[in-house]
Amino acid sequence: MNRRAKGIYVVSAAMLLVAGMCAAASAFSLRVPQVVVQGGSLQGYLNSQGESINVNTDQVDAQVWSTTASGNSVFTLMIEYAGYANSNNVGVYNSDEAAPTLFQIFPGSASPGWHALISFPSSGFLIVTLFDENSNVITQTSYPGVHRNSFGFYLQGPGGLFYSQDGRNAGAKAQMVTYAGTGLNSGDWWLCFEDLAPGVTDDDFEDAVLVLESVNPVKTAQTTLGQLKALYRR
Repeated sequence: MNRRAKGIYVVSAAMLLVAGMCAAASAFSLRVPQVVVQGGSLQGYLNSQGESINVNTDQVDAQVWSTTASGNSVFTLMIEYAGYANSNNVGVYNSDEAAPTLFQIFPGSASPGWHALISFPSSGFLIVTLFDENSNVITQTSYPGVHRNSFGFYLQGPGGLFYSQDGRNAGAKAQMVTYAGTGLNSGDWWLCFEDLAPGVTDDDFEDAVLVLESVNPVKTAQTTLGQLKALYRR
């Protein structure tokens, strides 16, 4: 595939996991219906990470997130198999706002070995500390007004702007699928983005793959298309 990768990006950070995450992962409901993931690359990658995940049947119904009691979360950008890998930005937004501001975590220019440390202090700020492959601080950015108990993820690049909440995307199409980690990765969450819009997409969901630690998903019933539309009428 000519869109396929210009490289494998491994962006990592280390923090303590919060007790009880394994139980939360196993108890969370599955997405209905499941999204069809095309090709075998995402499945092959997750297999290579020791996961016991079927990419077409194990998607969890998680589109909105909250931090755990620590207020500290780990965001690891594992791979970008995409022609737009050098241009796709990834970040978070307030899921309960009609026209949310985008708060960038990973720039498209991130190089192999870069990592980000994310913190939601009690002051209500999101602090993103970005490191290079040698753990030198590249930037530290403080974003005010980020809702630690109700945020989503986005991917923005030449292919468009796509949200973790289906209802915000054209045709309410899923542009991100989520899986609960298994085995040694229990308690973690895999977020897998598609970076092309309906009509041109290949739906392989491997254009940006992240691992999340120390966050909890919020029931998707809170983020239906009707409720999103209601935000605009307030």
